[in-house]
Amino acid sequence: MSEQISSKLVTYLAFLITLGIAGIGVISVIFPALIISNTYEFSNNLDPFEISPWALPIVISITSLLSLGFLYKNEKLPSIFHFGIKFILNFEISKKVAIISGIIILGLYIGFSFEELFLDEVTQHPDYLILKEALDIWPATDHFSIYVNEQNTRYVRMALLDFSQDFLQNIKFLPFIASILVVIFTALITIEISKKRFSGIISMIILLQSITFTDFDTIAVYENFWVLFFLISLYTIQKKSWPASSVSFILSIFTKAFVVTYFWINIFFIYRAEISKKTKYLFLASYSVMIGITYFIFANQSSIIYDQVVRINFNSFLDGFTGWGNSMQLDPLVMLCIIPLIFGLFFKSLKGVKQSDSILIMIAGTLLAAPLISLVTDFYFILPYRFIPFVVAIAIGIGVFMSKEN
Repeated sequence: MSEQISSKLVTYLAFLITLGIAGIGVISVIFPALIISNTYEFSNNLDPFEISPWALPIVISITSLLSLGFLYKNEKLPSIFHFGIKFILNFEISKKVAIISGIIILGLYIGFSFEELFLDEVTQHPDYLILKEALDIWPATDHFSIYVNEQNTRYVRMALLDFSQDFLQNIKFLPFIASILVVIFTALITIEISKKRFSGIISMIILLQSITFTDFDTIAVYENFWVLFFLISLYTIQKKSWPASSVSFILSIFTKAFVVTYFWINIFFIYRAEISKKTKYLFLASYSVMIGITYFIFANQSSIIYDQVVRINFNSFLDGFTGWGNSMQLDPLVMLCIIPLIFGLFFKSLKGVKQSDSILIMIAGTLLAAPLISLVTDFYFILPYRFIPFVVAIAIGIGVFMSKEN
């Protein structure tokens, strides 16, 4: 009984943490000047309670979806709607149909995106010039520009980009392959947690409809290698492969140091995973070794660069919460469904799908990463591509919410 109570307390804690973090983000969308008017270091005439055009759609979305969920839960909907929702939640497809559907979805995605591989990235993103200079001296870090040197401390990323450029003759090719694999692993994680193949297909569709994802899926300077390695580390937790998980996570860190802020997501996934205690201890031990290796490398090779960019500013931490709203305005589905989805995953967990808590923490962690980075440095801008793991978390969350009721 005590273990059940403890598990339930964890569910409530995961729910409240995620609701709090997401709530701050949503409030910053409804009142765009609320945070910055109080944190900006110079005097300003901003109205902190000026309402955004998104306010009404967000309020309507939250109230309508939560009301629909309440009516369904209490069997107050007309029978045709109640059984319709129940049918969708319990609908499943065969393995063969799932594979064929996945191949068709990926085929359409590749077909519509393939031409982007031949676009000149300099005309798309000026930051490519920094990447180009970094590749010219790779693997050295003795450039006069700290921005170029910082690029070359992302060892895994630069090695992959160098291979794509020199051996595949197209620097965009491997980043596009990584994006395709991100879609696949999004589906695989969803299927593992929801135990439902149809949910995996839904998660693929949700991810691919995201403009945030499709805007950066073929961009070398903002590649998705880090997202892919991070997802592999989560998937291999589900598959009980503790060596692969820790190795994947350390690869993601040396693709983009930003991933360090996701560490607690992986630890929570291990805690909630349906694996034995012995295997969990092996996971934790392997992650401890990974932390030691990461610290050693950064302390001995990268500290010269990172020591120059670290500074603590709590106002920047608060400002970091506004980055989500600014970035997600081209992804209305994600913005409008996040609060109802958090409630939905909470109730799923109470009904027994305990790994719904893991997705709640994944949503919270991928949202909190931007403020945490803003807290310690102004070297990095919180650009929309940094929220791709968040979009993935929403896609997985929607799929898990559609797991079977019985």
